[in-house]
Amino acid sequence: MKLYVGDQEALTPLEFAELAFGYGIDAELFTGVEDESAEDRLVRLDVAREVLRDLPAPAARFASALMRTAERRRVQAWKVAA
Repeated sequence: MKLYVGDQEALTPLEFAELAFGYGIDAELFTGVEDESAEDRLVRLDVAREVLRDLPAPAARFASALMRTAERRRVQAWKVAA
């Protein structure tokens, strides 16, 4: 199935969100990266929370969901590794 917003095809979920909301969302800001240190993670989350306050409601909900999903994945990976 192909997803279109207007006449633009979205190839990934993030592209769909960008087209639907009318602006890009830096997914790494809300999800983090694999080799992120604990200190870097805290700083990134502080910045992400500030950005969430400035986003319009639909984009803020999407970004918040990205953060929750990323945190669940980290917890699952930690449990598997333990």
